[in-house]
Amino acid sequence: MGQMSFELPELDRKKTQAAVESALEKYRIFKSITFEEREASVTASSTERFHGPTNVTSDQTADIAIHNVYVPQARQNYCEKVERAVNKLYPRERLLIQERYMKDETITDMKVYSFVFNPPISKDLYAKIRWTAFYRLAFNLDYFKIIDIKKLITPQDEHDEGQS
Repeated sequence: MGQMSFELPELDRKKTQAAVESALEKYRIFKSITFEEREASVTASSTERFHGPTNVTSDQTADIAIHNVYVPQARQNYCEKVERAVNKLYPRERLLIQERYMKDETITDMKVYSFVFNPPISKDLYAKIRWTAFYRLAFNLDYFKIIDIKKLITPQDEHDEGQS
């Protein structure tokens, strides 16, 4: 019997970093900014009515109620998925992502590798850990349908040309 081999695809570093950082920024915004509920206006207002189908009815109160229920729930679901994806990382990768990208306050890379890691690590080792964390996190976020990994894969012909 022959051995089966499975090779993980090569991801474009810039696209992967941008996609993962974007997902984590959205997480940080959802966690730190409170949801503002909409309210129905009770005063009458005049609006232009253009001629068109008159069989369409709108229920402002119902639309607002639906928005006020579903938007916070969607935000909470998104945050839970990101947290689950990050929790699947190795401890050092998880520490880096949580401290650098998931906290309310913005912290620099230098502060993370100099003061958060115990003992402190070098800038180069930090960059290596961060890339492997982004790589793994990209697949985890794809599993939760937050990012699309197919958009991050390096085209095969470019990869082959670089090896020759």
